[in-house]
Amino acid sequence: MKISVYAIAKNEEKFVKRWVSSMNEADEIIVLDTGSTDSTVKLLSSYDKVQVFQENIKPWRFDTARNLSLSLVPDDTDYCVCTDLDEVFSKGWRKALEKSLISRPDKVSYRYIWSFKPDGSEDTVFNIEKIHKRHGFMWTHPVHEVLTPTNGISPVTVFADGVLLSHHPDKDKSRAQYLPLLELSVKEKPQDDRNVHYLGREYMFYGKYDEAISTLKKHLALKTARWADERCASMRYISRCLAAKGDKENALLWLLKACAEAPHLREPWMETAKHLYNEKNWQGVIFFINKALEVTDKKDTYISDASLWKELPYDLLSIAYFYTGNKADAIKNAEIALRYSPDNERIKTNLKLYKS
Repeated sequence: MKISVYAIAKNEEKFVKRWVSSMNEADEIIVLDTGSTDSTVKLLSSYDKVQVFQENIKPWRFDTARNLSLSLVPDDTDYCVCTDLDEVFSKGWRKALEKSLISRPDKVSYRYIWSFKPDGSEDTVFNIEKIHKRHGFMWTHPVHEVLTPTNGISPVTVFADGVLLSHHPDKDKSRAQYLPLLELSVKEKPQDDRNVHYLGREYMFYGKYDEAISTLKKHLALKTARWADERCASMRYISRCLAAKGDKENALLWLLKACAEAPHLREPWMETAKHLYNEKNWQGVIFFINKALEVTDKKDTYISDASLWKELPYDLLSIAYFYTGNKADAIKNAEIALRYSPDNERIKTNLKLYKS
């Protein structure tokens, strides 16, 4: 079975050696450079297995670049693996992948660590599907591009146990192109709920709160916006924007809507608890964190917040119990928090205070 890795690149010289080493289990590695001004092309070209092509894409669109890079993959390839140069596969990924290909699926899903915490532990983790058959697919959307079947038929997808891809981005790289490309994407397909949600979130990141609120409400109004997790996220983001504008009362109302939308997630319960924490509503904090802790099934989606499954809930709960005069539960929860984060000096100090 022939497996090829393909990627797009621009000014990625710091990642080349690590990336090639990680992708080397493939039969071929194909890179489309889209205008590097550093040593990316030279470094990639120094590896026998890597084929480098160059093309300036104007106007820039991620789907155009991905489709052009895919077209460079030889026709006799069985499966294509799309990655970026700031990503790394765990060793043995090829063997694990081949086990999942016995049934000859159209696409393959696998675990993706999108971000890490400062201590190196996993933060945001979800499954992605960027491994696919050579033919029958194309990339769509100017940004946050997705792999789309060209025949309109829902592809057969399997999960590859043991395949793990980690994201180690260049934090100095600008995200400036994302906002205009998202605006373009929504202009092209205003009924696409996924990118309407992303655009609202991007406006929030930029502090464009009125635009964010309006766009996120449009997302919630779309008939296709049915995924409760993402709807819940839109509600939480609306709340954040309202809070930033000083409208705490309506911010809380949207958080309560988020809890009702997706009670199976910790995120809305914890975000409500944090809102009430800032208001020093300690009984409210206790109620909502305990509701969050009732959720024991962690979802592997891009929305999942890994911090909610570590010391944070117990830390905040211990503080809330302390301020309500319940030292026993304050101590109990601080001790749990400390087990998750044994070097946290603030939690240690709090625990001493609770025991005094």
